Amino acid sequence: MSKFKFLEHYDREIRACKRCIYDERIPGISFDESGICNYCRQYEHMMTEYPTGEKGMAILQDYVDQMKRDGKGKAYDVVIGVSGGCDSSYMCYLAKEVFGLRVLAAHFDNTYNSKIAVENIHTVLEKLEIDLYTHVVDADEYQRIYKSFFLASVPEIDIPTDLALAVVHYMAAAKYGIKHIWEGHSFRTEGISPPGWFYMDAKYVKTVHRKFGDGKIKTLPMLWMSHWLKWIVVNKIKKFRPLYYYDYVKENAKKFLSSEYGWQWYGGHHMENRTAYFANNYYLPRKFGIDLRYSEFSALIRSGQLTREEALVKIKEQKPFDQDILDEIKRRVGFTDDEFERIMKATPRHFTDYTTYKQTFERMAPLFYLLYKSGYVTKSFYVKYCLTKDS
Repeated sequence: MSKFKFLEHYDREIRACKRCIYDERIPGISFDESGICNYCRQYEHMMTEYPTGEKGMAILQDYVDQMKRDGKGKAYDVVIGVSGGCDSSYMCYLAKEVFGLRVLAAHFDNTYNSKIAVENIHTVLEKLEIDLYTHVVDADEYQRIYKSFFLASVPEIDIPTDLALAVVHYMAAAKYGIKHIWEGHSFRTEGISPPGWFYMDAKYVKTVHRKFGDGKIKTLPMLWMSHWLKWIVVNKIKKFRPLYYYDYVKENAKKFLSSEYGWQWYGGHHMENRTAYFANNYYLPRKFGIDLRYSEFSALIRSGQLTREEALVKIKEQKPFDQDILDEIKRRVGFTDDEFERIMKATPRHFTDYTTYKQTFERMAPLFYLLYKSGYVTKSFYVKYCLTKDS
């Protein structure tokens, strides 16, 4: 059976969860006697572990008080990564205006930002009077790395950017002696991607680029294990997800940001960057059968922001796609139309076909458990990278 189950063809009715829209094509899924999937049960446990309402605000306030103590004598209390998207923009407002934190925004530019995203970053940060730390990758270098992931025939073509984003947050924090990084993820609005869909680490990037690319990696920030542990153990930089504890309704946040800060909606989840837009709306569904809306819509169903019936209608809608973005990517990466078609038809590969840190993470699970419990790494990293075996 393929490691990408959405590519599998079934001659029978596919079993689906009775609460969300996950079905048996989702990696690692199981169903209980009530027909509810394990991801919905996981959500219930997370709701208990990460409460909202008065309890959540109390947790948030306690953490903020600690951040302010840690930030004494320094220019900033927290680093927040910004993309021009809704979550990161709202988190900047939350930190600055609601909790009175001194924020340093951090941004990694892979040279594929949308015009709206750039405008959102500058508009929101200017009105909030928040400073910006930016790292821009060399465009030619990034095209070579990007191309190597196409040639590797894996779904993770955007992980060089995703990892670089994390590194830039640490770089900004280390430079200014900041002890805290806020991440904008919310399991209530975007879910947690199932283990098996995606994987990322620096060794994976290096291996793929060494095999399929050319030239050294010089300007792309890389999350090497030694650097990461130094930032955690020596610099004592913690990660925190405030939206886990906050009554966050995404549609309300979009309306608020638009009216108060002139923020603009860019059309969909992760569409503020053209490589993310391309991956989510074209490459992943067409080559790997992966539709990230299953995760997003299921999360919204569980949190009561979308009905299952509405989601089943929306999931049948064809994803929008701008042909100009495909043409731009082929031109910049250097693919002819025929070469790109061969890539799209090539047999899908899995991260387990390449050298990664995965087995190292599994061996170091006890250490990462302590780091998770101490707030230095996220629970999702610990579970997906240290406990979930290669599959």
